[in-house]
Amino acid sequence: MIKSLHARHHQLANQQKQVEWLSNGIFKNGSLPTFQEKLESVQHFPLRPTTLEIFQVNVGYMCNQVCKHCHVDAGPDRKEIMTRETMQQCVEVLRQHKIKTLDITGGAPEMNPDFRWFVQEAKQAGVQEIIVRSNLTIIMANPKYYDLPEFFRDHQVRVCSSLPFYNADKTDRQRGVGVFQSSIQALQKLNAVGYGKPETGLVLDLVYNPTGAFLPANQQQLEQDFKKELREKFNIAFNNLFTITNIPISRYLDFLIETDNYEDYMEKLVNAFNPAAVPGVMCRNTISVDWQGNLFDCDFNQMLGLPVAENSSSHISHFNMEQLAKRNIVINQHCFACTAGAGSSCQGATI
Repeated sequence: MIKSLHARHHQLANQQKQVEWLSNGIFKNGSLPTFQEKLESVQHFPLRPTTLEIFQVNVGYMCNQVCKHCHVDAGPDRKEIMTRETMQQCVEVLRQHKIKTLDITGGAPEMNPDFRWFVQEAKQAGVQEIIVRSNLTIIMANPKYYDLPEFFRDHQVRVCSSLPFYNADKTDRQRGVGVFQSSIQALQKLNAVGYGKPETGLVLDLVYNPTGAFLPANQQQLEQDFKKELREKFNIAFNNLFTITNIPISRYLDFLIETDNYEDYMEKLVNAFNPAAVPGVMCRNTISVDWQGNLFDCDFNQMLGLPVAENSSSHISHFNMEQLAKRNIVINQHCFACTAGAGSSCQGATI
């Protein structure tokens, strides 16, 4: 218990530190406009939600990898795990409000001992689409995960997997030595059960995010490049490539500060602000649920400890759709990443 409380205290202190970094400095001294000021200039403040379509649930921060860019700060040492009781509350909300999509994330969500139960219950509750954000290597990590491709297939799960690049050098630099080879093997196993093949209806998406302090290239061109390289070198097929701009929080924020790239990167995001990307930001049609059942406007706000507005229901046990529909979305300077260039969301570019 003492160790758990100490870890929680450290997490809260780190979240506060990150929010201070994002709120002060170049924004406080007026060197750059704040995200609120940018939204006001294009008549989009306060930012308001649309119809809730995606229920994104983080079932725990435990992961078999420690990726340099991870905004969750996930790893093998993280013990935060969603209980079956909280999952059941999520299922009841999904059933009652007929929410179209359940997006399950982590850490490595498959490491939650009740992960498979959760997928099965959500399916029985009538959820139309279940997305699992898999890091791929979990499939190869331990014999108990070897049958995940078959489990995904049998439950018609949409698999969305991170692959920083189509060669080993860039991938391993971001995610660890040997990750690329393990990812390729996992993709081949998914292909073998039908994923990535149009005639099966089993959708396999890949996610790309830059390895350095810059914005992702054009999503359509990158998708063509990935498909060509993976097909020719490894006979791998997939459906879509999503580009995601690195959010300046957690390990990536640490990287920016340590390499003296923070101010340059934030300036890059601000200068790339695209008003056309604002209507499609994911916080407008998504609710994020953390491992304890607390509600957030997005997964990134979750990692900063910025819950939904005070006049909204703040926990899954008191879920109130009417209150949430009337809320103002909580914003900070990290939100510039979602409106830069072609926009960025968990479903890739928004424009």
